[in-house]
Amino acid sequence: MTTLVCTSASNAAVPATRTLPNPPRVTLSYPSFSAYVKARQPLLLRTARSLTANPSDAEDLLQTALAKTYVAWERIEDHRALDGYVRRALLNTRTSQWRKRKVDEFACDELPEPDGVHTSDAAEQQALHDAMWRAIMKLPARQRAMVVLRYYEDLSEVQTAEVLGVSVGTVKSAVSRALGKLREDPELEPVR
Repeated sequence: MTTLVCTSASNAAVPATRTLPNPPRVTLSYPSFSAYVKARQPLLLRTARSLTANPSDAEDLLQTALAKTYVAWERIEDHRALDGYVRRALLNTRTSQWRKRKVDEFACDELPEPDGVHTSDAAEQQALHDAMWRAIMKLPARQRAMVVLRYYEDLSEVQTAEVLGVSVGTVKSAVSRALGKLREDPELEPVR
């Protein structure tokens, strides 16, 4: 019976084909895993570096692949093909990382954050809130009521008209005039 065997660079003297009646199953314990890692780490690290652009990522990739190999160590029947097993684990892990990264991260021309007012200070937020209410209190009662219903109570123009008993057109024009006055208020100038 002829069996093809994958050989590594260190076993180059071994022929690619062998004739074995019944190849013995090699069972190695976990200490041989340590010996394998010590002997093969430089070669496997070069393989990992060819899969990534960053040497630190290559080391992480190799550690993940070796952890997967360690877990499956007793299930691996042919320990002569360990390099192939680890290389496949490297490739599968890198492909998995690439797919996850592709979903989670993507490049864009503009940042997704709005360019609005970024006030993280509670005192600044309170000062802005107070200034806004002082400006609203300067409006005539009817305009003030419409602005509060539209923007603080979040009612539609139709709902605001029904609550106040006026037409929708009246709500639109009064709110427009009120917003114009708020834009011109000198207390709200730093916000703009």
